[in-house]
Amino acid sequence: MERLVNEMDPSLLVHRDRARAEDVRGAYYRDTTAIIHSSPFSRLKHKTQVFFAPQNDHICTRMEHVLHVASIASTICRPLGLDNELAWAIGMGHDLGHTPFGHVGERIMARLYKEKGLGGFEHEVNSLRVVRHLANHGEGLNLTYAVQDGIVSHCGERFEKRIRPSFTVKEDLDSITTIRGLVPASFEAVVVRFSDSIAYLGRDYEDAKRLGILDGAPALPKAVTDRIGSKNSHIINTLVNDLVANSNQDDGVGFSDEVYEAVLEMKDYNYRNIYRSELLNGYTAYFTRLLTLIVNYLDDLIEAYGTDKKGYDEERNMLAAGFYAHLVEQEGCYKERGEGRDRLVMDYVAGMSDNFALDCSNEILVPEHLNDRIEQSQRGKWFDV
Repeated sequence: MERLVNEMDPSLLVHRDRARAEDVRGAYYRDTTAIIHSSPFSRLKHKTQVFFAPQNDHICTRMEHVLHVASIASTICRPLGLDNELAWAIGMGHDLGHTPFGHVGERIMARLYKEKGLGGFEHEVNSLRVVRHLANHGEGLNLTYAVQDGIVSHCGERFEKRIRPSFTVKEDLDSITTIRGLVPASFEAVVVRFSDSIAYLGRDYEDAKRLGILDGAPALPKAVTDRIGSKNSHIINTLVNDLVANSNQDDGVGFSDEVYEAVLEMKDYNYRNIYRSELLNGYTAYFTRLLTLIVNYLDDLIEAYGTDKKGYDEERNMLAAGFYAHLVEQEGCYKERGEGRDRLVMDYVAGMSDNFALDCSNEILVPEHLNDRIEQSQRGKWFDV
């Protein structure tokens, strides 16, 4: 196997927007610690990966997914002579900007962003936005360039056969509005992009089987089971070893012909039988109503009360109180970037966990403070014979 080298000045990769003296952790491990101590990372434990199954401990969550990606990417980097700490940091941070309710939620939020004239929504671009501007009370995490580049260019849905890094610095990261045409700058970021696909290809299949979604579906194609396996552990092992064996400095990171054909077959199988299944599509209408309800409620609060705390307090629910605190803390940061309250509202909802979004809808629809007043009244428990 060949050891790979990034063909660019290493100082460009470790550059931070705000200079700081590095410590014993090293630049990239320091980025990892910044990520795992951030609020967006904490919320990943209650965000859907593919299947909305909050009571099932064995269905993959978004937090588990990022751990899988970081682990796989780090493993691939070791025999290739790459920086596994850089790969680990990218893997841990790559989905910080994902919406609640997985890709169903992402499609819904993308439509709502467009309806408000805010352009599209791609979780890769939003993940970059989170680490640059939204996390840490609006200050961002001040990550190295290499990690930010890897986060925004991590898209694992494309299933390319081979990628060679650009080895160039994107001059203005804030100007990136879409992932189309983005090529990672480093080999490590390329490895994470492949690892994203590897992490969910077999795991989504196993989760779908566990949930009964594949009951009555065709079996995996023989080319898949023969070439890469039918168990997640076998699939990961095969794909990792194939990437390591078939990557080189000139051509970049990639699969062999035989394995790549099987990967495409399994991807098509998953799309036909899992991602486009009646079960997942059935959630679309429900989550659309839920997220639209929250957005409209917050819009109404701002229109009615602006930054008048009394109005939010009179709503008597945690959503109004929490959003008021967020509005007061963050509005100045949005103004500095030339962004308005519409964007603030949408970013707030896009950052919610599944559980928090569900709780918010309940807060809006169920007036607990009024119910409590009835329960506490003298005749609240009166029995009429």
